[in-house]
Amino acid sequence: MFNNKVLLITGGTGSFGNAVLKRFLNTSIKEIRIFSRDEKKQHDMRVQMQNPKLKFYIGDVRDYNSIYAALDGVDFVFHAAALKQVPSCEFYPIEAVKTNVLGTENVLNAAINRKVKKVICLSTDKAVYPINAMGISKAMMEKVMVAKSRESKETILVGTRYGNVMASRGSVIPLFYDQIKKNESITVTDSEMSRFMMTLDNAVELVLYAFEHGNSGDIFVQKSPASTIGELANAMVKIYNSKVDIKIIGTRHAEKLYETLLAREEVQIAEDLGNYFRVAADNRDLNYNKYFTEGSGSISQIEDYHSHNTKRLTENELIELLKSIGYSNI
Repeated sequence: MFNNKVLLITGGTGSFGNAVLKRFLNTSIKEIRIFSRDEKKQHDMRVQMQNPKLKFYIGDVRDYNSIYAALDGVDFVFHAAALKQVPSCEFYPIEAVKTNVLGTENVLNAAINRKVKKVICLSTDKAVYPINAMGISKAMMEKVMVAKSRESKETILVGTRYGNVMASRGSVIPLFYDQIKKNESITVTDSEMSRFMMTLDNAVELVLYAFEHGNSGDIFVQKSPASTIGELANAMVKIYNSKVDIKIIGTRHAEKLYETLLAREEVQIAEDLGNYFRVAADNRDLNYNKYFTEGSGSISQIEDYHSHNTKRLTENELIELLKSIGYSNI
């Protein structure tokens, strides 16, 4: 699919961008462009990779002209640039809007104007029933993508929504590892809080599946197992044979007990594709009468797809998963 093609990744110096490079850089892809605003991270990546297929563009998705210039000659876009930290977005919600909502509009408009063939937008489980600014801004990002897909004739726009990416930057697993390494107490907010467990490779697979099978306006979700935070902490203690204790500190502001990947309204219309769900874009128009004369009585009996009712990893499964992503020695 990517043979002799040019791929641009927004926010490409992050965890997802690095995983994509690991997967594609030594294939027959023609060029991978990293678009981001952090010159230090770009420099580090350039030095580490030492690959002529890799090109770097300094810019910001908030600036239409910078992303438009970088998209010259690009075939495909993986749009991963975002403000992702819940506390940061809570304190600076307008900044989340500028990057996650207006920045996405810039990327999509520039891609459409440059006649890019396909754009994959990366979203999060926090966009479903959002209770924090990060989730709200990502939910709006999805709405912008779906709305643009109705107007876009030549550029296919597809969304992916995934849960917690294990060991991604700023996530809880590196924190637990660091606490164990320093022989400090592991700080757990709520031992019964559950989260989906996806590896970075899973995230890349989801994006590639959406890339291959998506129609404009679709949102794809990967079926993922889950674990409680308490089980995760216990598994890491067992891996390292550590004697540190686990300290319950209480739920932080704007955190959920569990995360949802599909709302019940989406579960009702989702297409089950085995390892994935596909949610097609709502094709209703502005004829509001339909909203009041057409409905479904079964939605209230359908359950959301969330981390409390998905497959729960056993302790051994969780330990093996942690080992597979490199958590096996200090």
